[in-house]
Amino acid sequence: MTAIIPTATPRTALITGASRGLGAALARELAQRGWHLILDARGGADLERIAAELATWTKVTAIAGDITDAAHRSQLLQAARQSGHVDLVVNNASILGPSPQPRVLDYPTAILEQVFQVNTFAPVWLLQDLQPVLAEHVRILNITSDAAIEGYEEWGGYGASKAALEQLTNVLAAEEPGWRVYRVDPGDMRTQMHQEAFPGEDISDRPLPAESLPGLIELIEGDLPSGRYQARSLVCSLPQRVGAVTPLAVAS
Repeated sequence: MTAIIPTATPRTALITGASRGLGAALARELAQRGWHLILDARGGADLERIAAELATWTKVTAIAGDITDAAHRSQLLQAARQSGHVDLVVNNASILGPSPQPRVLDYPTAILEQVFQVNTFAPVWLLQDLQPVLAEHVRILNITSDAAIEGYEEWGGYGASKAALEQLTNVLAAEEPGWRVYRVDPGDMRTQMHQEAFPGEDISDRPLPAESLPGLIELIEGDLPSGRYQARSLVCSLPQRVGAVTPLAVAS
């Protein structure tokens, strides 16, 4: 497998929802590639554990908190200022809502609002806050789902929140042509959130998050235009070490 040679000037990535699953797997991969990392998650213990592991490879700043909280986002901005700039923002943090998920006509309004706060509004708020430190040609990865475009029963709340995020991402790409702005569907994964979506079911046949990493790396380090992508459908042409380290098996 081809070794990855770190760039002369370290790049900085900010990843939300980085304490487990896809966020942790991507953080691990970028750490091995020499990226400096600013990591966010709600769960402080899990976040500190992954940060301690990745600190053996690179500079890691881990800040636990609620991404919908302006004070927490201010802490992330301060960390970004200390890094000088941010080259990559991955809006991965999200919540499912109730488990099992309710039908649209039964959906509690307060919980629906919370789902939109985390899944739709927080990514926008974070980018607004980070504007002073975003690199000129920053890359934005907003993690979405096929539930954003398919009418799956009982996926109305989560799916609608991701559909709204997708359109905001689509418009942002048009408004910022110098950026690479991606809405990317990683596919079904064997994660905690996926298990919550299917309570009591065996999801051991779902792929681990590591199987979506080559596509994400192609978006991060390749030359694809802004747009919507399915991670596992992308052919990665870059030197690879993806999957060289066993990924975490659960996600936020």
